[in-house]
Amino acid sequence: MFYRENGQFKTSYRADQQIFAIAQDRWAILALIAFAFIGVPFLVDEYMYRAILIPFLILALAAIGVNILVGYCGQISLGSGAFMAVGAYAAYNTYIRIDGMPLIVALLSGGFFATLVGMFFGIPSLRVKGLYLAVATLAAQFFCDWAFLRVGWFTNNTSSGSVSVSNLQVLGWTINTPVEKYLFCLGFLVVFALLAKNLVRSAIGREWMAIRDMDVAAAVIGIRPMYAKLSAFAVSSFIIGVAGGLWGFVHLGSWEPAAFSIDRSFQLLFMVIIGGMGSIMGSFFGAAFIVVLPIFLNQVLPVIGHMLGMEISTAFVSHAEFMIFGALIVWFLIVEPHGLAKLWSIGKQKLRLWPFPH
Repeated sequence: MFYRENGQFKTSYRADQQIFAIAQDRWAILALIAFAFIGVPFLVDEYMYRAILIPFLILALAAIGVNILVGYCGQISLGSGAFMAVGAYAAYNTYIRIDGMPLIVALLSGGFFATLVGMFFGIPSLRVKGLYLAVATLAAQFFCDWAFLRVGWFTNNTSSGSVSVSNLQVLGWTINTPVEKYLFCLGFLVVFALLAKNLVRSAIGREWMAIRDMDVAAAVIGIRPMYAKLSAFAVSSFIIGVAGGLWGFVHLGSWEPAAFSIDRSFQLLFMVIIGGMGSIMGSFFGAAFIVVLPIFLNQVLPVIGHMLGMEISTAFVSHAEFMIFGALIVWFLIVEPHGLAKLWSIGKQKLRLWPFPH
């Protein structure tokens, strides 16, 4: 009864094309963002920041980038971890080699170099698709893993092969505490999510979706496949690269190439599949699910084992996590290919009619 459009008249095309056409959606999103910036810092402890909130924000940003490429343009990619690594190491080298380099500019430069790498490895998408394209992007993962492990310049010739950053500052604001790191990542996520949402609703976004649905028909009506595919790789890689910089600088602080292994690429792809392909909201759902589920299983499975008189080892919990992920991916691909975002959309549609029969 409270989720109605009665009396909400649109008197211009601009009003009709708003991101959130229903006033309740707009107010709910604004309230959620305000609570995230103002309410969360007063309610959450340090463990929640480090284990859940900061990883969720950064992985949600990376999932948005993957969703633009996989969900909106239909170009399968298994090189997302490589693009995150490029963003992290490019931001690191920019930050330490240029005196007085601002932190935000360094992170954006990481996204820029990730864009160049993403476009280079996106060239095969002009000729191949599907499984063949997945293998081509997988080459980016293996190449970047080798480069950052073997080429000492990327790690500033450190003997251990790991790099670290400290004393992060933005316009005199020192980012040290978990609250400050959370707010910094949240600001990035809100800005990039808004830009991505507007981008997929623009002309280039419609070109991506046309290529995804049927590339031959899209070419017939005048859409340039080369421009559409490479632009999707560029935008996706830029967002993923910025997320990689945040992951290294803010979340880890010190990292090595293993932090951006192929497991990270699969993790981001799972987020998009479970959350919903072709949905910005689905990226948030998928990231929340992937981040929270392992913690939930670590807490719940030992309790269940204790109730049944069994001792659950950490190895079993780890294997159970992989099995549950695999089962959920198969279930979503069969039952609801559009993921949690589609279930959320169906629920909202039912609310618009409740309590009347459907």
